[in-house]
Amino acid sequence: MHEWNVVVTVRERGFVLACEFLEKFGRIEKTEFFNTLVMSVKETNNFLEALRVSISEDPGILNFLARVTPVEEVFTFQTPQEFERKATEKALLWVNRLTGKGFHVRMHRRGFKGRISSWDVERRLDGVLLEALEKEATSGHITFDNPDAVLAVETVGQRAGMSLWNKEKMKQYPFLHID
Repeated sequence: MHEWNVVVTVRERGFVLACEFLEKFGRIEKTEFFNTLVMSVKETNNFLEALRVSISEDPGILNFLARVTPVEEVFTFQTPQEFERKATEKALLWVNRLTGKGFHVRMHRRGFKGRISSWDVERRLDGVLLEALEKEATSGHITFDNPDAVLAVETVGQRAGMSLWNKEKMKQYPFLHID
C-alpha cells in the first residue's frame, strides 16, 4: 500500500462507482479491508471543497460514498506499543487548538483486531489531551454532545492518520461522518 492522506469507506455495492467517481481527485488504492479505499490527494482542503461541490450538484453520490476522511498527520507502526507512542505524539500537536473547547477522540480501526482497541485508544488519547491542557494551565473538556472539535484517528493496516475537525468543518462537510 502506498502513502495516503484520505480514507474512504463505500456503501454496499458502491465500490466500482466510488472508484470511478474519486479517480478524478487523486490516486485511489484498494485495501484488504471490506469497502475501504485509501487515496492520495495533493491538497486536502481543495479536495474537500471539490467533493462538497460535486455532492451538492449530485446528492446521489452519497448513495455509494459512506465516509470520506482526509488526515493531516500520518505514520506507520509495527506494534500496538509503537502505535500508542506515535499516536500520543501526534495528538499533542493539537493541544493549542483545544484550549477552552469541548472535544473527544474518535477512532476507526482497520486491522490489528484484538491487539488495538478503538475504545481504549479514544479514552487514553482523551486523557493525554486533558492532561496536556492542564499542564498549560488552560481548560478543555471531553464531550460527546455537540463537541467543538473531534480528533479523528484512522488506521488501515499498519498505517495511521489523524486530523482535528472543528464543528464548522464537520457541518460544512457532512460526508466526513467523523462520529
